[in-house]
Amino acid sequence: MTEAQTYSVFAGERLLLAGPLAEMLRATKQYIDERERQGADPSVLIFEDETGRQVDFDFRGTVEQVLAHAVRPPRVGPGRPRLGVVGREVSLLPRHWEWLEGEPGGASAALRRLVDEARKRNPAQQRVRQAIDATYRFMTALAGDRPGYEEATRALYAGDGERFATLIAAWPTDVVRHIERLAHDCFTAPPAAAQAGQSPESSPLAERPG
Repeated sequence: MTEAQTYSVFAGERLLLAGPLAEMLRATKQYIDERERQGADPSVLIFEDETGRQVDFDFRGTVEQVLAHAVRPPRVGPGRPRLGVVGREVSLLPRHWEWLEGEPGGASAALRRLVDEARKRNPAQQRVRQAIDATYRFMTALAGDRPGYEEATRALYAGDGERFATLIAAWPTDVVRHIERLAHDCFTAPPAAAQAGQSPESSPLAERPG
């Protein structure tokens, strides 16, 4: 997580604040401390605006300690962190590993090349897909039990902006406004570009709250 990223903080379905990392952490820490002094519920949900992912931070201690914890490099296992390289598990079939290991530079270099090449192809379609994924993640977290959620999700992946707007219109105001902001690029391309993303039923992003 970097300072360039922005975050939005919700208390229930109400947007408390939004901003870059340090600014958001200071304001959220102040809110949590004040709520605890009042004996009120200090719970918040924090979302990364670029991806729509819900993220967690440790708000124990002083503001300085909170900031220090947030910028500490994550422990992700083997890799070369000084070069920005991290190691994570990848599961492939034997034939995939055999092909990758035969590529120049080995499996890791081949995977990096494949990812870079995929990112360069059709950037407009990639932008639409990323916006759809971010919108879907946030919707699932804060509106997964709302009337019309399933239909809105289908409209989102079908690129039907008019139906999508109609279906979410009755949801809480702050939730709708944030969804509209995340979905800004979702309907800027022909439906075929939106449908190039996986449907929510088959997507690994389809993580419904239990």
